[in-house]
Amino acid sequence: MATEGTSDRGGERPPGANGKSPGPFSVDRTTHLDVPAICALLKKVWEAEPPGLPNELLKAWQPTPLEFTSRMEGVTYFCARRDGRLLGVLGLELAHGSCRLVHLAVDPDVRRQGAATALVAGAIEWARRANVASVWADPLARFSAASALFSRLGFAGAGTLHKHEWNQDVQLFERVL
Repeated sequence: MATEGTSDRGGERPPGANGKSPGPFSVDRTTHLDVPAICALLKKVWEAEPPGLPNELLKAWQPTPLEFTSRMEGVTYFCARRDGRLLGVLGLELAHGSCRLVHLAVDPDVRRQGAATALVAGAIEWARRANVASVWADPLARFSAASALFSRLGFAGAGTLHKHEWNQDVQLFERVL
């Protein structure tokens, strides 16, 4: 699957270092060969997060290659790439006729350039082909950018689970297909 991303700013892309707009992101399924790059990306993403997240949560979200490989059991992962570089990742779990988006992470250096949009669009396309009825996501409530992303992409807020994950509030979003 190849999906081009659009910017999180109404279709504009911020200029790159050379003054030109960066190219689109491609989205494809990950393989075991991608695991080291995914783990490096996750480490970079979660080390850049503002303080206040529980240490247990940060540790869980920065898996070793072996831990991530075991996560791949029952989860289909997709990567966003630009110029061959892995810059984003998203997992999809199918269960009971619906699809849950898990572990969305984008390199902080390319945020707001369309990587997350491309990943979620690819996930929705894949879910449609799998004949699921809905796609849902459950980001931590403190991640307002993720909440805005899902709302912008047609997901409806479906509630909040208080102190659900590592004593953090989780927002639920659903998109019926």
